[in-house]
Amino acid sequence: MEKILIVDDDLNICELLKLYIEKDGYKTIIANDGLEALKKFKEEKPDLIMLDLMLPGMDGMDICKEVRKTSDCPIIMLTAKGEVFDKVLGLEIGADDYMVKPFEGKEVTARIKAVLRRSKKEEKKEEKKIINYDGLTLDMSTYEMKINGKIVDAPPKEKEIIYLLASNPNQVFTRDQLLDKIWGYDYFGDSRTVDVHIKRIRKKLEGVSDKWELKTVWGVGYRFEVKSNE
Repeated sequence: MEKILIVDDDLNICELLKLYIEKDGYKTIIANDGLEALKKFKEEKPDLIMLDLMLPGMDGMDICKEVRKTSDCPIIMLTAKGEVFDKVLGLEIGADDYMVKPFEGKEVTARIKAVLRRSKKEEKKEEKKIINYDGLTLDMSTYEMKINGKIVDAPPKEKEIIYLLASNPNQVFTRDQLLDKIWGYDYFGDSRTVDVHIKRIRKKLEGVSDKWELKTVWGVGYRFEVKSNE
C-alpha cells in the first residue's frame, strides 16, 4: 500500500485530505509542522508528500529543499487561495505539482495518481542507468554523479537533465520537451526553470572535457554535443 505524507498545520485540512486519500486505498501519515514532517519523512519513507506552503517554523519551500538533498520522492505543494506562490521557483527546487485550496476529493486523488504514475514511468525508463563520458560519470540507480572521479553534489532534477541529454548525444531538446520529460508536464507554460537548471549544470561541467559540451541551440533548446574524433 502506497503511503502519502500530509503536511499541514490546519488539522481540518489534514483530516479532509486523509478522508479523500484513504478512501482511494492509500495509507496516510500526518505532520503539522516542518520539523515533524522531516522526521516522519525519514522514518516512514512515503511514496508522495502533500506539502503546505505556509507552516510554522519551517515553510514548505525549505522542507522541499531539504527533501531534495537526499530524495526524489514526488511532492505536491498545497497553497491557500490568494497566497503568493512562485510556480517557477517551486519547479526549480523540486516540486512536482501544486494545488490551490479549497480542493475537491476527486481532484486530490487524480493529482496523486498522475504524479505517482509519472514517477513510476520514469523509473521504468531507466534501462541504461550509467553513462560515461570523458571526465563525467552518472549512475542513475544511485543518483551519483562524478566529475573527474570525484562525487559532485547536485539536485536530482539537474542529474536527470544531464542523464537525458547525455543519453541522447547530439539530439536537440526544446525547453518544453525538457519540462515534459523531467517534470512530467508542461502546463505551467514557463520555460525559465529549464534555463536556470542548465545554467547551474554548466557551472558544474565547465572545463571538464573538450570532447563534449552542453550547448545552447538558439531559439530551440539544448543538446549534449559529442565532438568528432576527426
